[in-house]
Amino acid sequence: MDQKFLKISNLFNEKKYDELIFFIQSSFQDKSAQILNILGVSRLFNSRDPKSLILAISDFKQGYLKEKKTQFGLEALINFINTAVDLYTLQSPAEDFKHDSSIYLNQTNFFYDEAKIHFGYNQKLVSAMVKVYKNQGDITKTLHHYKMLFDNNNLNLSMFSSWIFFNNYKDEWAQKDYLKYSKLFEKYIEKIPENKLIKINKIKNDKIKIGFLSADILKKHSITYFLKTILKNYDKDKFEIYLYLDNNIEDENTNEFKILVEKTFNISKLNNPQVLNLIRKDKIDVMFDIAGLTSIERIALFKNRLAAKQISWLGYCNTTGLKNMDYLIADKNLIYPDEEDGYSEKIIYLSNIWNCHSGLDFSIVQTEAPCLKEKNITFASFNNFNKINDNVINVWSQILQNVKNSKLILKSSLKTDSNFLKTKFADKGVLNSVIFLEKRKLDIHFNLYKQVDIALDTFPYNGVTTSFEAISMGVPVITMKGFNFNSRCGASINMNLGMENLIAKDEEDYFFKAKELAEDKEKLSNIRKKIFKNSCDTPLFDTKKFSKEFFKILENI
Repeated sequence: MDQKFLKISNLFNEKKYDELIFFIQSSFQDKSAQILNILGVSRLFNSRDPKSLILAISDFKQGYLKEKKTQFGLEALINFINTAVDLYTLQSPAEDFKHDSSIYLNQTNFFYDEAKIHFGYNQKLVSAMVKVYKNQGDITKTLHHYKMLFDNNNLNLSMFSSWIFFNNYKDEWAQKDYLKYSKLFEKYIEKIPENKLIKINKIKNDKIKIGFLSADILKKHSITYFLKTILKNYDKDKFEIYLYLDNNIEDENTNEFKILVEKTFNISKLNNPQVLNLIRKDKIDVMFDIAGLTSIERIALFKNRLAAKQISWLGYCNTTGLKNMDYLIADKNLIYPDEEDGYSEKIIYLSNIWNCHSGLDFSIVQTEAPCLKEKNITFASFNNFNKINDNVINVWSQILQNVKNSKLILKSSLKTDSNFLKTKFADKGVLNSVIFLEKRKLDIHFNLYKQVDIALDTFPYNGVTTSFEAISMGVPVITMKGFNFNSRCGASINMNLGMENLIAKDEEDYFFKAKELAEDKEKLSNIRKKIFKNSCDTPLFDTKKFSKEFFKILENI
């Protein structure tokens, strides 16, 4: 072996990355793709701060550009793409560091199209590009490449789950497809031998023991506002509630929940067999999954059964496909009786709505529609940008084109590159009427509703928390009824609000309802007053009535 490469190998194995970086930079004037790969990887192992990532990205980029047709060049490109995504998704960059990381995401598209000609299908390359398309908000390409991995039998557990989940953003899958692939997905989930687990309790407890498993009981997560509804309203003589936290950190919000339940246990450092034995030992009667396919690491717990009864509720509004998920909580507006065979779970129907918001943590006052004082009519959607597909863009663009002096405020609940959407709206000729905002702190977020006349829901993947928030601030939400659970959430919310007139049957009706309401300011003003005055008395926020029915159902099962 060449002495230089021997030294590189030794330094790398000894994890002396600083020395290795210095050695490569000082010893190789003309670096090959192989050397540039080693240099970039050494930077990543040495530090994950933004500046190190950018230096590594530069190394990988040079490696690909030098050897576009070699395997080392391909490896450099894959590393370039993955590191570009890592830089973009970095949550807490240094305060003194400012860099437009979306530039690198955009470069990956050109390089990928070029590499496909030379290398054809490559699993690692396609997998890397899936992450790019997801962060750019290009759902069509995301789904196309997931399908490519599926067809080549290259989907792992995480990717399979994400593929199913991302299909919720478009209307190309029927409910039978969700059921089909969710059942197939179950086969990818680990089966833990029963001889490693203690037996499930079958002896009746003095009180009904209910367990909830969640990684989101912190930082005012949207799920907490719905879960709090039932935790604040239950009969402690009949029920014991156990909360299993799967988050590495805890905060004031977490502590607030701890005092509402019988017992909490943080399972974040336990493996799945340990968690299964812990919860089985607690003799839970009814275990709730409030994450669905979004919890890849823990979905195996429900496949392997934590309790005698298992229920999917709240966090994922579709079928899990799991044989051991016994029930799915819905309502009569979400799943019709003749559609139950599209879900693997037995459907539990609540009489009004499938969930209930515990209310905001601050007092609010009624505000007039901004359009009464301004010349503009302001529409808004604060749903995550992945929900804004081509059909949504088409309808929203028609609204902006046909409602005089109108504008649309968009703010994503997740970090997504807005450039892709900007291009779409520009193609429709309405980009100047669209305002893109970054994710805001909670108090600033709610104050934004004071600038909004009408909220526009996404479809087929409706908003839930965003709709409850808008309504609580007195802002009407125009939604469209879809074909399954998650695409009818907006319809159920408006039905229970007594705002059936704001539920569109199709895209044409959606456009007409938005235009009509925007152009009748008196009607808009009256609707806002009605929503603000009456919403707290509707099933959307009637926590005591909701909880009473919720726990009665648990007694029955």
